[in-house]
Amino acid sequence: MSDAGVDAAVQIGSVRLSSPVMTASGTAGHGAELSAFQDLSELGAVVVKSLSAAPWEGNPPPRVHQTSAGMINAVGLQNPGVEEWRTQELPELVAAGATVVASIWGRTVADYRDAAALVAGAEGVVAVEVNVSCPNLESRGDMFAHDPEATRAVIDAATASGLPLWAKLSPNVTDLTPIARAALDAGAEALTVANTLMGMVIDPTTRRPILGNGGGGLSGPAIRPVAVRAVYDLVADLGATPIVGVGGVAAAEHAVEFLAAGATAIQVGTATFADPRTPTLVNRDLRAWCSRHGVRSISSLTGAAHDTA
Repeated sequence: MSDAGVDAAVQIGSVRLSSPVMTASGTAGHGAELSAFQDLSELGAVVVKSLSAAPWEGNPPPRVHQTSAGMINAVGLQNPGVEEWRTQELPELVAAGATVVASIWGRTVADYRDAAALVAGAEGVVAVEVNVSCPNLESRGDMFAHDPEATRAVIDAATASGLPLWAKLSPNVTDLTPIARAALDAGAEALTVANTLMGMVIDPTTRRPILGNGGGGLSGPAIRPVAVRAVYDLVADLGATPIVGVGGVAAAEHAVEFLAAGATAIQVGTATFADPRTPTLVNRDLRAWCSRHGVRSISSLTGAAHDTA
């Protein structure tokens, strides 16, 4: 069977994508930056860096540090705001042939509602990924994603976009299931699992944290087993649920892990810093992997690890 004989299309809630491979928010910029290295129309979607209703400068430098098995960052969600993004960067992204998923964030429920409303009607945007892994200023700075009711409130507010919603969850909790249920009950069509793990790197010479913000989020190969387990457990608890798996994907085999755990699609993030072509390479290699293993439809891999037959 040739690659051409592999059906790569996937259905995430009401959204149908030509491929299960996307970029991950925060690693592909806000516009068409990656188009210099690949044809963005080959990917299932480009998920842009998280946007807020108003421009945001982010955290003080240094913001990114390489670890032995990935990277840790505290960029702080720097972005130009939804309105400037729509006029200055989205048109170029659409012109590059990308299917676009807009990621939004906020510090209050009202912030999410405002950002979602500003995304409404944006050309080429097929879904909104709601990054609930942000400090909640209305609750002592705890992440929205750490509490089911806070997550529910944010997803409900994000319905102002009028677009399908994907809730991006945090792995930094004891039990993801009640939070995932709250997101789905509030109107999310899918879950993105998972965001970064909280971490810190300290300079032995200065004995001080290296990142300007102190702590940050760990991503890359080190967190893949954690994210795969999170996807698997959610499917075991919730049953078949549209899930986008993310965390340390850099090869076709990594994508297959997430799909077998129960994901419908996957995102490639940190690996793009080492090689910006990685999303396309994973996309092509996944088709080739399926061809070699006699898999005619990528969607048939979803949940394979749960098959007890």
